[in-house]
Amino acid sequence: MASLTSSAATPQDHIVMFPYMAQGHIIPFLSLAHLIQRLSPHTIITLVSTPLNIQTLRSSLPPISTLHLATLPFSSSAHGLPPNSENTDSLPANLLITLFQASQTLQPSFENLLDQLGKPPTCIIADVFLGWTVESARKIGARHAVFTTCGAYGSAFYFSLWLHLPHSLTDSDEFHLPGLPDSFRIHRTQMSFYMRAADGKDPGSIFFRKQISLSLMSDFMLCNTVEEVEKTGLELLRKNTGLPVWSIGPLLPQLFGFSSSGRVRKEPGVSSDDCIAWLNLHRPSSVLYISFGSQNTISAAQMMELAIGLESTGKSFIWVVRPPIGHDINGSFLAEEWLPKGFEDRIAERKQGLLVRKWAPQLEILGHESTGVFLSHCGWNSVLESLSNGVPMIGWPLASEQFYNVKMMEEELGVCVEVARGTGGDCGVVVERGKVKEVIEVVMGETEKGEEMKRKAGELKEMMRAAMEEEGGRRGSSLMATDDFLSTISSEGKIDG
Repeated sequence: MASLTSSAATPQDHIVMFPYMAQGHIIPFLSLAHLIQRLSPHTIITLVSTPLNIQTLRSSLPPISTLHLATLPFSSSAHGLPPNSENTDSLPANLLITLFQASQTLQPSFENLLDQLGKPPTCIIADVFLGWTVESARKIGARHAVFTTCGAYGSAFYFSLWLHLPHSLTDSDEFHLPGLPDSFRIHRTQMSFYMRAADGKDPGSIFFRKQISLSLMSDFMLCNTVEEVEKTGLELLRKNTGLPVWSIGPLLPQLFGFSSSGRVRKEPGVSSDDCIAWLNLHRPSSVLYISFGSQNTISAAQMMELAIGLESTGKSFIWVVRPPIGHDINGSFLAEEWLPKGFEDRIAERKQGLLVRKWAPQLEILGHESTGVFLSHCGWNSVLESLSNGVPMIGWPLASEQFYNVKMMEEELGVCVEVARGTGGDCGVVVERGKVKEVIEVVMGETEKGEEMKRKAGELKEMMRAAMEEEGGRRGSSLMATDDFLSTISSEGKIDG
């Protein structure tokens, strides 16, 4: 039986929000909930998830929060998952598809929750990976909005790839994506290993094609991006989906009073104060920050090449390290085994580098004046956090739509240089120490390219700030878009099922 923390059956507008069970999805949903509350204080918002995710959400909310939290029963072990595995953060890569498949079994309890409300919600806002919620909305005559927590460009590429599987129809390494202009082509190395293996019959194809197809039957689409930043991507997304698409980003935790420590479950490997103290020792824009996200890592061989290349540049850096591929990503990091001999001691003695185990206070690091460049897997949340601070990027995409985020930032925005692709040999592109050194020196050195990237990143920072700003009675584009969306769902109300 689904449980609701408090009754929501009132005459007010009521929005039910359902993110996929991953921190990278839950965080933007939570930020969107706070944005809606800011713009429409009387709207009731209910966030839905499984028990452990709700427990985490509850602990991150201030005592005065008026958000309602609803719990759907879920037993991970019943689906062949380890006990207490309700979030992608707690799973190895090979079990992610099992959680995706298991998420479909939440439909009956979700619909039971909707029945408990007494009155259909004004709108259900659900994750693109929970496309079945469109069916749930239709059953009760509620409006539905699909929320893609990725950018517009990346979403357009990702949808086209899964829906059409163009790589399976050609032997060429480079191919065109259906629904996109002819000039938009990608290489097989710009696909994760599970997508390259997709043939329409594998578990990934079956899940993603079904959920994306269902999501595109929604009434509306919300996208965590900025109209002025992603003009090309939004044009592609609107054309290919046929849906009204509102740009409502950047949905960043710091805009709603969250810090890094308040948005994740893991304890930092180094405290925020220690990180800031280390950064304070360095000149403005002189530090390279390196992180591959909470769920990603690279091979031991790639890790070794990256370390040697880093040290040879003489540049200062903070590197969030995790055990390499083939080891427990949440286990202990053995620097003496996976990095050059004496590496950690040398960089610490020279104050050249700081290794952070497992997790670092990313928002605080990117917001510090000493941070000059971010070497990242380029997951969309990391992209937004970096560019909103005016920090250009070095791209090392590993999975999902990250490859297309890098492509967009490099070709459309001019704020990124790609250094490698994949975890290390999984897609045929292996980075070498010389390449690492070359890219870092171009982006961080006093080069024309580096200066141009810094300037463009600064311009994007201002665009993002303006999109979420209200000044002199004028609202930024993302605030106006969110307002327009809320007005639309409120005026259209209930529909026939």
